[in-house]
Parts: sequence; C-alpha cells; structure tokens
Amino acid sequence: MSDLKRGVAVCPGTYDPVTYGHLDIITRAANVFECVIVAVVNKPVRKGSQTVFSTQEREDFLRTEVKRLENVEIKSFDNLLVEFARQNGATAIVKGLRAISDFEYEFEMNQLNRTMDPEIESIYFMSSPNFSFLSSSGVKELAMFGGDLSQLVPARVAERLKEELQR
Repeated sequence: MSDLKRGVAVCPGTYDPVTYGHLDIITRAANVFECVIVAVVNKPVRKGSQTVFSTQEREDFLRTEVKRLENVEIKSFDNLLVEFARQNGATAIVKGLRAISDFEYEFEMNQLNRTMDPEIESIYFMSSPNFSFLSSSGVKELAMFGGDLSQLVPARVAERLKEELQR
C-alpha cells in the first residue's frame, strides 16, 4: 500500500484527552498519506478555552501512542488551521466524523477553509463503529465520576484524567 500513499495531511484536534477514536483516525490516515502531522490545538476556542492537560502533556500522550507509526509527527499550533497546513506543506486536512452533528460543524469549517485556501482538501474518515459514540468531553465526564475508561483511552491517559478530575 505504501506505493499509493500521497502527500502530507494534517489531523487537527485538541486531544484533551486523546481517545482510541482519535488514534484510530490517525492510524488510518497514516495508511493513506506519506506524512501525517497530528496538529494539537494550543489554545482551543470551540469548546471553551480551558483544557485539562497542557499542550505539552497532550503532545506527550500522542507521541507515546503513535511512536510505532513512523510517518506521524506531533506538532502544536495556535494560528489558523489552513495557515498551519500551508506552513507544513500539507495538501489535506483529515478529520473523523461520528454523527450528523459532527457533519454540520465540519461542513461549515470546510467551507471556511476552502475560502481561505481551495488547494487544501478536507478529507473525512467515518468513525469506526466501536468509536462512534466516543468523545473527549464524554470521557472527561466519566472520569469525574470514577467511570471505567479502559476501553476509551490509553491507560496512562486514564490514570492522569482520574488524578485531575475525580471528585
């Protein structure tokens, strides 16, 4: 399959925390593109500005989990996604879609991104069925109440979430 791989893709997100759903999309993107840059949003605005984990800790979690994927690198950014993609030579933005609500938001973002740079394509991977319900906010809520996170996030992430959020 490596003969079919093309170009550089950016896979953006807050990754607060990184979930198995995120890792599934990143892995699948790595099978399609020569290079995947996992772009960690430094200061998110969409879901409030406060993250549980620092940018550095989110990057560290991701590096640990994708170290087997030689064509994946982790970088943070705090500018427009299209600018970041351009700066890194990316021709694609890769995101996962879980439900209709994701589609509506991503459709709007795609239109804005295409207005800024029509040469950068947005490509969407449908969530794997076992991750279609999985969200970082849901994971954080489970962690706050001591729920089992073992099927949702890597063990180190689950441990740190419980330290930070459990009542």
